[in-house]
Formats: sequence, structure tokens, C-alpha cells
Amino acid sequence: MQNLRNFRDYYEILGVPKDATNEEIKKNYRRLARQYHPDLNPGNKAAEEKFKDIGEAYEVLSDAEKRAKYDEFSRYWNQKGFGGKQTQKGKAWGIDNRSNGPADINPGNYPDFTSFINEVIGIKTSRNGSAATSSTDPFRTPRTKVAYNPSQRPSRRDIEARLSLPLEKAYQGGLERIRLEDGRSLEVNMPPGMVTGQTIRLRNQGINGGDLYLKITVEPHPIFKIEGADVHCQIPITPSEAVLGGQVEAPTLDGLVKMTIPPGVRSGQRLRLAGKGYPTDKGKRGDQLVEIQIVAPKNISPEERELYEKIRQLETFKPRADLFS
Repeated sequence: MQNLRNFRDYYEILGVPKDATNEEIKKNYRRLARQYHPDLNPGNKAAEEKFKDIGEAYEVLSDAEKRAKYDEFSRYWNQKGFGGKQTQKGKAWGIDNRSNGPADINPGNYPDFTSFINEVIGIKTSRNGSAATSSTDPFRTPRTKVAYNPSQRPSRRDIEARLSLPLEKAYQGGLERIRLEDGRSLEVNMPPGMVTGQTIRLRNQGINGGDLYLKITVEPHPIFKIEGADVHCQIPITPSEAVLGGQVEAPTLDGLVKMTIPPGVRSGQRLRLAGKGYPTDKGKRGDQLVEIQIVAPKNISPEERELYEKIRQLETFKPRADLFS
């Protein structure tokens, strides 16, 4: 850009056409400011300069009066006179001194076009010739002003993110890939036995070397319910299994296991599977409590019906006898 007299095309910087609406300008500014924000690009000098240029362009184009002056006078960027002597003020620009143009501004007093246009628009210029923007950073707390100095290390900042996990993943732990709101993707080695409300600290994964805190939520499970270190579940059994007892398969967090049903078990009765519960922070495991649900079939074959009829004729068990005594 040296051969173009350091001309800053603010429309090009923000990636909008010259007839862009204020809403389009604001939308592109916020997107670019987020992309090149120094907090998200620590130590990246190119991103820091780009961020300043974006702020400068937005300050001009978001202000109707400044934008109008910029549109009017920016066409003179390729005229001669910068850094040289001008005896006839404004002549090299083809500007009528009777108009509202900068008739009393001598282009020879300015090293480049940027300094000239900043003077016309009314933007204060810093020592290095770039505009000292006063745009509000949309990604910072209101009323907080932060000056970025290349020699000053940005301050550390801890951040928090929420992570929802299925129960099986929370139980087993292991590698998990997570994506943060700032676009970063991290592969995290999660510990086993995570619970809702637990916080996992990831060192140096925050802003500028700060820490990242993952707040865990364990999603509800259709079969298992966690209460402390114990795991609760229900299993259905048939009437014959309830009467005769025997072995049935029961689900656990480790897979299916064989469980012995005692004869005459009642619906709602709880059986305990020792050591099959949830791990604790002390390395031990709770128990799994299995609630028995006796389920009667709705549809049976003619042979089954015949057998049930025979059982009814032969059975001596009278569960309602005490109600009439």
C-alpha cells in the first residue's frame, strides 16, 4: 500500500459495499472484531493491527457525518501534494474554496492521505499516523477501557464452560473432544466417575494463559438413577419367576450380570448387587439396588391359559384372607 499513499479503504477493511446499510456495517464489524480480538489472538501482532484497523473503519462508517465526509474527500487519495510544498491551498485537489471543502488545509503538511482524511473527518491521529479510534469494543464489559500495548502482556483470565455427558461416558471417563464458544477444539482426558456439579480444571486453557473450568452435567438415563454412590434400577420378571425364583440377567454400568431371584419375591422388593454402584472419590464403589417389578402378560396362548386355569384350581395361597378375618 506504500505506492497508494497508505490509503485506507474503510469499506474494504470491513468487507462491505459502499452502499451498505448501518446494520450491515455493524454486523460485519462485530464478526471481524470477534475474529481478530487480541484476547483470542494472544501475541499475534498482525491480528492486533487488524483489530485496530477494523475499529478505525467502524468509527468512521458508523457515524453518518463522518461517513459522508469520507465518501466526499476519499476520491482525492491519488492526488499529489502529500509531504511536499503547496503554495496554493487546495488547488491540487480541484476543490472549490467557496465550498465546504478543506480550503484552509494544505496537503503538503501531511505525510500521507490517511493523515489528511483524518483531519477532514475529525479523527485524532496518533504519533505513528494511524487513527486513534474510540470505538467501543463489543466484547468487553461496558465502561471498561483497555489499551493494547505491544510491550505489555495481556492479563490472564479464567473462563468457564458447561459440558453435558451421557451417564456411560461420565462413569467410564476417557478422552473427550470438546468445542468451546471461541471456536477452539480440545481433546480432554476426563476422569472416571464424574457427577453433576463437578468442576474439572484445565490449566492454561483460558484466556492468555488462564485456566478453563469445565462444569459437568450428567444427563438423565432411561434405566439407571444415581443416588450418592448407589445405582438404582428396576427389572421386570414374570409371575412364574416370582413364584419359583431362579437366575435372571440384570443390567449394570459394567454390562449384564446374572442375579439370583429368591422364590416368592414380591413386587417392589429390592435386591442388592454389592460393588456394582458408582465409584467414589476415595476409589471405592457403592452398590446397585435392583427393584423387582412382577409383570403379568396381557396376551397369552391357549396352552398358557389352560395351565393358569389349572394353577388357579390347585393353588392354596390366599393373599386376601386377612382382609375378611
